[in-house]
Amino acid sequence: MSFPKLLALLSIALFGIIGIAALFKGSPSTQNKTQAIHSVPVEVELDKEIRMVAASSTPPPAPISTGHTLPAPIASISHNDPVPDADRIEELFNKGDPKSPIVQTIVYKSRVPWQKGRPAWISDYASHYSTSRHFIARSLNGKADYFKQDVAEGDRFNVLHPEKNINFYLVIDTSRSKMWFYYIDLDANERVLLKTYSVGLGRYDSTKPSGMLTPLGRYSLGDKVAIYKPKTSGFYNGQKIEMVRVFGTRWIPFAQEINGCTAPAEGLGIHGVPWLSGKGDELVENIESLGKYESDGCIRLATNDVEELFAIIITRPTTVELVKDFYEAKLPGVENTAAH
Repeated sequence: MSFPKLLALLSIALFGIIGIAALFKGSPSTQNKTQAIHSVPVEVELDKEIRMVAASSTPPPAPISTGHTLPAPIASISHNDPVPDADRIEELFNKGDPKSPIVQTIVYKSRVPWQKGRPAWISDYASHYSTSRHFIARSLNGKADYFKQDVAEGDRFNVLHPEKNINFYLVIDTSRSKMWFYYIDLDANERVLLKTYSVGLGRYDSTKPSGMLTPLGRYSLGDKVAIYKPKTSGFYNGQKIEMVRVFGTRWIPFAQEINGCTAPAEGLGIHGVPWLSGKGDELVENIESLGKYESDGCIRLATNDVEELFAIIITRPTTVELVKDFYEAKLPGVENTAAH
């Protein structure tokens, strides 16, 4: 074989080797392919229930429970844009002005046509107007006293307006540890911000799409709510405990996944901050957990806040949307900042 032919064959072989190497370099790695495959679900115990989540292909990192810094995946979010703030809760309970358009003031009568001759109590008014007894009690008492429900002829209190077609909507910003509470007027296609709350969230976990045990997405809230008092016992993680030590005084569960959910609804919920042992036998709420990432995935609120929210929303459809940044939320309706 002549030298020019040999040189040509060597050049062709060299270019072939370079092409094959480039092809292998541009293809996805085996590791990336493995990460894209859904693993067999495993059971994870969260609060009182068992929920299914996808197993990670790598061992999860040790939980970080100090909560003093933002999870790494969301720390880069810019907070330069101002976010709305409000506290109009008292407008729901005021019997005079200012009063929200979604409530109506009722004068108590023990005899009402819809009871068909039987005396009506607070529970009957609550059922008739799709308003919780706790809501009525706070308006009746003029303060956040939810258990005193004594009523006399001629007493006045507020109920959710029977002619207003409303739902409630919560937005939780996992980077700011904040929650926005709206009512949605479905007939007017309007939303009104009622209040902004500080919340506690789930521990950092880099194996989760949200970067923490608290998921992202839109969920409906359920009706299997619970009220806990000191010395009320239940079973948690196989042990009998005072439930306020885990869930505070209220529990509102997630019910169903609606859209963009990174974890199942089962086992998740909104509840109070845990109560800890104080002086002697006294229990005190762990208010220090607000603004931190310490829960098993649930949303924590201060005791006064969760009791307030509970009283308002449990009788009407409520949606919660969890986002990394407030401005990612897909809020329904048109904002109405002047509603009174």
